[in-house]
Amino acid sequence: MKRLRPFLLALVVGAALGARAVDTAPLPATCYLFAYFYHDREAEGFRLAWSPDGYRFEMLNGGRSCLKPTAGEAKIMRDPCLFHGPDGLWHLVWTTGWTGRTIGYASSKDLIHWSEQQAVPVMMHEPDAQNCWAPEITWDDARKHYLIFWSTTILGRFPETAMSNKGPERNHRVYATTTTDFVHYTPTRLLYDGGFNVIDATLLHDDNGSWLMFVKNETLSPKTEKNVRMIRGATAEGPWDPASQAITGNYWAEGPTAIKVGGEYRVYFDKHRLDAIGLVRSRDLKAWEDVSDQVKFPAHARHGTVVAVPREVIESLRAAWPETAKP
Repeated sequence: MKRLRPFLLALVVGAALGARAVDTAPLPATCYLFAYFYHDREAEGFRLAWSPDGYRFEMLNGGRSCLKPTAGEAKIMRDPCLFHGPDGLWHLVWTTGWTGRTIGYASSKDLIHWSEQQAVPVMMHEPDAQNCWAPEITWDDARKHYLIFWSTTILGRFPETAMSNKGPERNHRVYATTTTDFVHYTPTRLLYDGGFNVIDATLLHDDNGSWLMFVKNETLSPKTEKNVRMIRGATAEGPWDPASQAITGNYWAEGPTAIKVGGEYRVYFDKHRLDAIGLVRSRDLKAWEDVSDQVKFPAHARHGTVVAVPREVIESLRAAWPETAKP
């Protein structure tokens, strides 16, 4: 045993030095943030994780909430969408309740300190609106304004799909508003109607000038869908091409979030019933490869947003939130 002690000590010291080398290794120029929530702790707010490559994500802030929701009817925070605007601010929108007619909004310079939260009354003018689900935000450079969009069912509005989901009258379509200052908002209008029950829309501005919308087909009857589809658009507000075939597999997929890394398109999504985050990728937007077995996300993370960020953003967050902090 005495002979083994120096060997064991060397192993321990070597492992510690190796861990320290990993911790202090320089980060890639581009890293990735993931804003998400926990299904059973939606009143606590959204959380952040980070990755050097978009495949392996680790919790930030010890897994604690970054912002406790105070806005909206139910004061919960589901489906957080995080976007960095040309004004240098981080803009966050979220679902404030299962049956509300508002969406939540807040902004931040550093992802640590946040503005006063707003309950934006995007569907208050529709007394038969049942919900405002999964809002997202993007910048439309052609029109120089922010586009905010979400899914809503309005009773009796689209009778052709009223019975396509339990409810019984689920007829979700994608609606939108725009703003330049987050004080004044344009009247809500219909953004996408593909003739089917659709939720969880997200937009990606492709570098060829077109826009890609990824949505969840929410149809349950006469055939169960629950998959992600892609729609091309000439602008951020359409017109829209017919939806593609499903790009996800034989599982319940929802909450897509899309980025482009080099020539590769990546669509992350919530594998709802499997309690996991999945990933499909493509180089031509035709053939999609499921590489869900290659990704690692915080346990029980749900529907969120993946964004690319400069390494300085991650360095500042890791400095502000010691890695030893516990949830």
